Amino acid sequence: MIHDQLAACGLDGCRGAILVDASPAVLVEKALNSNEGHITSTGALAVRTGRYTGRSPEDRFIVDTPDVHDKIAWGNVNKPFSMEDYAKVKEAVVHYLESRDIYIVHAIAGADRRWCRKFLVVCDRASQALFARQLLVRPSKRQIADFEPQDFSVLAAPGLKLDPKRHGTRSEAAVLINFQEREVLICGTRYSGEIKKSIFSVMNYLMPIEGNVLPMHASANMDPTTGETAIFFGLSGTGKTTLSADPQRMLIGDDEHGWAENSVFNFEGGCYAKAIRISAVTEPEIFNAIRFGSICENVVIDNVTRLPDYFDGSITENTRVAYPIDFIANAQVMGQGRYPNVIIFLTCDSFGVLPPISRLSRNAAMYHFLSGFTSKVAGTERGVSEPQPTFSTLFGEPFMPLSPLLYADMFGKKIDRAGTRVYLINTGWTGGPYGTGNRIDLTSTRHMVSAALNGLIENADFKHDPVFNVDVPLELDGVASSMLSPRDTWVDKEAYDEAARALAQMFVDNASEKYPDMGFAVREAGPHPEA
Repeated sequence: MIHDQLAACGLDGCRGAILVDASPAVLVEKALNSNEGHITSTGALAVRTGRYTGRSPEDRFIVDTPDVHDKIAWGNVNKPFSMEDYAKVKEAVVHYLESRDIYIVHAIAGADRRWCRKFLVVCDRASQALFARQLLVRPSKRQIADFEPQDFSVLAAPGLKLDPKRHGTRSEAAVLINFQEREVLICGTRYSGEIKKSIFSVMNYLMPIEGNVLPMHASANMDPTTGETAIFFGLSGTGKTTLSADPQRMLIGDDEHGWAENSVFNFEGGCYAKAIRISAVTEPEIFNAIRFGSICENVVIDNVTRLPDYFDGSITENTRVAYPIDFIANAQVMGQGRYPNVIIFLTCDSFGVLPPISRLSRNAAMYHFLSGFTSKVAGTERGVSEPQPTFSTLFGEPFMPLSPLLYADMFGKKIDRAGTRVYLINTGWTGGPYGTGNRIDLTSTRHMVSAALNGLIENADFKHDPVFNVDVPLELDGVASSMLSPRDTWVDKEAYDEAARALAQMFVDNASEKYPDMGFAVREAGPHPEA
């Protein structure tokens, strides 16, 4: 069976050993024997990813084939790659993998079996095989028996350095998604996040078209008593993983989900959390999940004691840890919940002017879903060393192949049908911008999240912020009232007003540039810098 599956993706001449669906223990042994990493004092496997310590979005392409040409939202994010150049890269990848010992991982994306897809991951590094095994949904014996043929293949060749002149790439590295051939090629980078996010991109294309399922760059958890589900949208660094890993709730997943007719389900079977500056006090669920079977990426490890230093960002601020979701004590291991009662948009405002929490109307929710404002934090992408304000459509623009308006239309219909309450929470700065103010403390943010989830926020009195056009609570238990009004935290009120109007204008300009056809009611629900 495995030879037929390999042949389906062009690997029918493998000359090395083939290890299929090896256990974590075996993969750790193989990684150690191949000098891919070290065991830490917690039992986790620690690896370094070399030059690439984050995703390289400029090196991600979608192959421009006839079946997707008129469906993909082509542009700076979804860049086309020719079929001719793809054939050259594929030939190089096949030659690379067929001459090496390789690891095969049968994996599934999608905890809801109605909409799941089967992925065959092929790589030559045991640590990447372990990553794929722990991050994706692990199929049952029956599902493996019924695996052939796979829905998609992911071929990872991290040691293959491409020639841009010969292969048509931007650099020596490339991530190529080919929907016609149902393949992903990953070359020249050992950063395992490229495996994860390429599979996410594939699901984000397939789910709306094949199942009327809204894909979401979001975490999700649920109340263990009532079953009420919450979704947390946000880019890396805004707190999706941290805030959804709530000891009082069951974690459905930390990053990638689908919203079907009556359910929310995890695309993955594991978590990929930022590890920088975590501790047993601030993030105990994640901290305690870093044990044997977990993979630490680019975490600094003491050479003698093998103790990890999560506060050392000398390699990168984007230190990561990957682990199966059942390493979280209160995980919903089935990876599913019902439709969401509450949605929280997480943004990291480096200007320090957005309210820490605000309530959104239906049209304002649509507006902010399309806007996806946040700040890229250090290390998530190559070249980002301090917060950079950005508008990432749908809070996940780098991974959305289809038209944003298609996803947004689905979002609006689903929140209407479910009666979902939507809030915007700023996990960024207060008292001034980055460099002057302070990052909003995690304890206060957790109190805000709790008030939104349990509905107590609706008992508060609200005031309307005319510039950002949102409703802001005057008081919340556990949160200083002065913090809830960001203007009050600034010493220079005129400087705040100027910065707030400047950010509001950025919202307006972004919407005008990207969405000239945005509906009037949705556009009016956005910020008003002239207010």
